[in-house]
Amino acid sequence: MVPTDLDERLRITAQTALRIAAGLAYFSHATQKLFGWFGGFGPEHGAAELMSRFGLAGVLETVFATCLILGLFTRAAAFLASGEMAVTYFWIHWGGSGKMWWWQNFGELPLLYAFIWFFYFAWGAGPISLDAWLRRRRAVAT
Repeated sequence: MVPTDLDERLRITAQTALRIAAGLAYFSHATQKLFGWFGGFGPEHGAAELMSRFGLAGVLETVFATCLILGLFTRAAAFLASGEMAVTYFWIHWGGSGKMWWWQNFGELPLLYAFIWFFYFAWGAGPISLDAWLRRRRAVAT
């Protein structure tokens, strides 16, 4: 089955919308940890201690989320973000609670992020991204 123009436009729109929406949600969780924004982090609702695992997570997630939202270095950022979310699920949610299932260990978000970012590692950012813009620019220059 050959996709129609409408099919292709819908795929591009959906791919871009998911990347940006998931990236913004990921960014909000990152900056809760890093800066105490959006209600803050933990019971104190402040920022995580920078030299802690949550501080490191906040730094990494803020950088990865920014790249993913912009579609810049998408495959690398998505691969690293997917891995970080997998570690979060297995170490913090499953390991911390001793419960494997996400409905028991409250690990739905890291689990979903791990697979969403893995999708973008495999598929790339799509044509509406800085990665695509840079590719087009390089093609014109050569």
